[in-house]
Amino acid sequence: MKTIKTWSIYALLFCFFSCTAQDKDIKYYQLADYGIKPDTKEDIVPLLTNALKEIRKEAGDEKEIIIRFEPGRYDFHPVNASQKTYYISNHDQTNPKSVGIALEDWKHLTLDGQGASFVFHGRMLPISLLHSSDCRLENFSIDFEQPHIAQACVLENDTLQGKITLQMAPWVDYKVRDNALYIMGEGWELRPTSAIAFDPQTRHLVYRTSDVPLRWTKIEDQRTEQGNPSERHLVTSGWINPRLTPGTVLALRTWERPAPGIFLSHNKNTELYNLRIHYAEGMGVLAQLCENIHLDSVSVCLKGPEDPRYFTTQADATHFSQCKGTIISENGLYENMMDDAINVHGTYLKVKQHLNDSTLIAAYMHGQTYGFDWGYKGDTVQFIRSRTMEAPDSTYVIANIRPEGQTQVEGAKQFRITFDRPLPAVLTPDQSIGIENLTWTPKVYFAHNVIRNNRARGSLFSTPQQTLVEENLFDHTSGTAILLCGDCNGWYETGACHNVWIRKNRFINALTNLFQFTNAVISIYPEIPELDKQTRYFHRGIRIEDNYFETFDHPILYAKSVDGLIFRRNEIKENHDFPPFHWNQERFLLERVANSQVE
Repeated sequence: MKTIKTWSIYALLFCFFSCTAQDKDIKYYQLADYGIKPDTKEDIVPLLTNALKEIRKEAGDEKEIIIRFEPGRYDFHPVNASQKTYYISNHDQTNPKSVGIALEDWKHLTLDGQGASFVFHGRMLPISLLHSSDCRLENFSIDFEQPHIAQACVLENDTLQGKITLQMAPWVDYKVRDNALYIMGEGWELRPTSAIAFDPQTRHLVYRTSDVPLRWTKIEDQRTEQGNPSERHLVTSGWINPRLTPGTVLALRTWERPAPGIFLSHNKNTELYNLRIHYAEGMGVLAQLCENIHLDSVSVCLKGPEDPRYFTTQADATHFSQCKGTIISENGLYENMMDDAINVHGTYLKVKQHLNDSTLIAAYMHGQTYGFDWGYKGDTVQFIRSRTMEAPDSTYVIANIRPEGQTQVEGAKQFRITFDRPLPAVLTPDQSIGIENLTWTPKVYFAHNVIRNNRARGSLFSTPQQTLVEENLFDHTSGTAILLCGDCNGWYETGACHNVWIRKNRFINALTNLFQFTNAVISIYPEIPELDKQTRYFHRGIRIEDNYFETFDHPILYAKSVDGLIFRRNEIKENHDFPPFHWNQERFLLERVANSQVE
C-alpha cells in the first residue's frame, strides 16, 4: 500500500504557489474611479461591465491587474446582466444564465472586494471565471436579496387532528394557490416540495427527519381567511409528522439548482481567498476542467450567530468535477448547506457504439452533467465494467475526440473517440462499459475546515491521486462525514481512490439522519450492483489514523471493495445525545475487503 508523506503535501503547496507566483509589475484599478460606489441600491452591472472592458483594453495581459471595490454593499440585477450559455456540471442545464460578474480570458487578475457585500436579485449566476490563468478572487461575500429557499417556523403541531400551523419568515414573499404553497421573488415563482428541519437552539438538523415531504391535503393562508394582512400563518391539514415540534425551523425547498455562486471552468492556477457565500441556488463554488485550485478561508456560511436564516446553499458548498493538478481547500467554514461541503470526482462516459477497432461513441448519462469538454487528444483513459466496477490493467490514449451529431462541444451529450491502438472487442454497449479520464484527476488537500449542520454528507472524494484529509471538524453532518464513492450506474461520478489518508479529524454526532451512502461515519461505498461477481477491488490504499469520534450510535466505518485498509490509533467516545437508531449496528462493517488492519 502506498503511503502519503506529510512532506509530499507541503511539496504540493510549494509547487502550487511557485506556479502561480508572478514576478510582474502590478497595475491597480479602483472601481470608484469608474463611478461604481457602494450602498446606492442601484444596479451596478452596466457600470461594472463597462469598467471591466476599459480596464482590460488598457492593461492587456502583460501586467498583473488588481481591481478593487470600496467596502460596502453592491446590488446586481438580471435585467442588465450578461446572458451566457454555460453547461455546468451537476446543475440544471437551463440556458442562458444571467451572470452578474462575467470574467473570461483573463490573466494575472485579482478581483479584491475589500470586504464588500455583493447582493444579487432574481435568478442569477453571481460570478463566472472561465478560460483564465493565474487569477484570484478575494475579500467579498455573495448573497441574494430574496433566496429561493423559504423559511417557516412550526407554531403548532396537532398530530391527532393532523394539522400543522406554520409561521412564514418575514422576508418570504408567498401565496397559496390551488391548495399549494408558492414562494416568489423578482421574476420567479417556485413551489417547494420538501423541507429540511432545524433545531431552533442548536441549528442542527432535527434528529431522524431527513428530507421532510410537504404532503398536506389542504393548506389555508390566514392572511386571506382572517383578512389580516400582517398575519403570516399557514394552517395545513392531513400532514402528520410528530418530529416537527413547535419551534422547529423549516427550510422549504425545491430540487432545482440552476447556477452556483461562483463558476470556474477551463482555468489554470486559480485562488479564492476570504470569501463568504451566504446563499446560492446551486453549489457555492463549482469548478470543472480546471488545473490547480486553492481555496483559503472560503466559507459557505450563515452571517453569524444572529442570522435569522437557517440555510445557505441549495446544494454542495464546493464541488470539483473533472479537474486536475492540485485542489487545496483549507480554513473554511461550511454550514447549513443542503448537501456536501466538498465533492471531488470525474465523470464516466458510457459506451454506446463500438464503430471499429479503435473508435467508439460514448455518452454523458446524467441529466445534470453534459455539454462540456470531457477530454482532449493525448489524455489517458481506462474502461470499467459498471456492474462490477472492475477496470482492466490496460489504459488507452485519446488520438482524437469530437462531439457526435454536432460541431461544437457546448451542449454535447455524446462524443466520437478514437484511441491510439485497437480496443478489446468486448467494449460493447451490452457489456455496460464506462470510460474514465485518468488525466483529469486531481490531488486533494482538505484541512483545517469546519463542516456542520448540513444535509446529506460532510465530504466526498473520488480520485486515484493523493488525498489528505486532516485536522477538520465534522460536527453534526447529519449523514456520513466522509464518503469515498465511485459510481458508474447512477450519478456516473468517477472514480476509485488509491491513496487516501484521513487523520487527526474530529467527528461529532454524524448519522442523525439517513441519506444516500450513509452506512457509517466514514463510508467507503462504491456503487457495485454485482459485488459477488467482482474479482478485483475498486478502492485501495486507505489509512484512517489518529482521529477522534464522538457518537451516540454504533457504525464508525463501513467499507466495500477495498484492498489495503488501515484503521488505527483512533479514539471513540460514546454519548447519549440521541437514541441509537441506525440499521447498521456494527462498529466496523467490511464487505469484500482485503489486507485490512482494524484496531
